[in-house]
Amino acid sequence: MGFDTREFEFSDTKVQLLGRELTGLRGLKYKKSQEKEPVHGSGNEPKAIQRGKKSYDGTLSVLKSDFDALNAAAVAAGYEDIVDVPGHLIDITCVYQKDGSSLLRTDKIINVEFTEWEDGMENADKFKEVSLPFLALKVRKS
Repeated sequence: MGFDTREFEFSDTKVQLLGRELTGLRGLKYKKSQEKEPVHGSGNEPKAIQRGKKSYDGTLSVLKSDFDALNAAAVAAGYEDIVDVPGHLIDITCVYQKDGSSLLRTDKIINVEFTEWEDGMENADKFKEVSLPFLALKVRKS
């Protein structure tokens, strides 16, 4: 019995947002963080580590055509652009599945609000990529 040592590849990744799969996906990074601080008492060694607030953030990078489609969906829903859409309307579902394998991993980034977008190009660019930083309320892994 052999082991599958093949790792997930970018081509194994599918991302859905606002009911559509992003075909112009260039990148997706997201993270969970929690404030932590050592607690000191007498002496110079910490006695414990106290935990504080959790936060979730990331960046979605897409080709200009997907960016335009996201903005068009936002406008159709009555918003100025994707930054104005409230988080309760946006979840990002990221599915990782190795080609030809039953191994499946799904991450759901819940209640996403994009914080900004920047548009532009430079000399010799072959395509236009737009990065959309975001905040979220939770990431669920399954």
